[in-house]
Amino acid sequence: LTALQVYSRVFLIWGVVWSVPEVQTGNYIVYFLMAWWITEIIRYSFYFFSLLGAVPYFLKWCRYTFFIILYPIGVMGEVMTIYLSLEHVKKTRMYSLFLPNKFNFAFDYHIYLWVVLFSYLPVFPQLYGHMLKQRSKIISNPIRAKKD
Repeated sequence: LTALQVYSRVFLIWGVVWSVPEVQTGNYIVYFLMAWWITEIIRYSFYFFSLLGAVPYFLKWCRYTFFIILYPIGVMGEVMTIYLSLEHVKKTRMYSLFLPNKFNFAFDYHIYLWVVLFSYLPVFPQLYGHMLKQRSKIISNPIRAKKD
């Protein structure tokens, strides 16, 4: 799961935002960057205090509550940024390789972006549901919360 998250962030920053000038000034970038920024501050603060053996309840609550708003905002920013890049990618044939070529291999980055977009449909609800279950285990059970 961590590798997928790292890949998706590198892909979005390099493969979409850095590569497609038209989306670099868009409002949707702010959505996902803000969501990532807040999430990472909370996550790594949580890890830091976990190493010390004393996570403040407020930080634990933030970690398992803020995603309720931040996750949909981040996903909307990601999806819209990818969507807004599609026209440029198709027009320029960016990062695509068409047949015939010496490798006898074809790759259409525009189609790949559509596949990525459609992958959000099954993946987002599954991950969001997982986080909701984690939240109910950690936040609603004070005994378990003390153990964690």
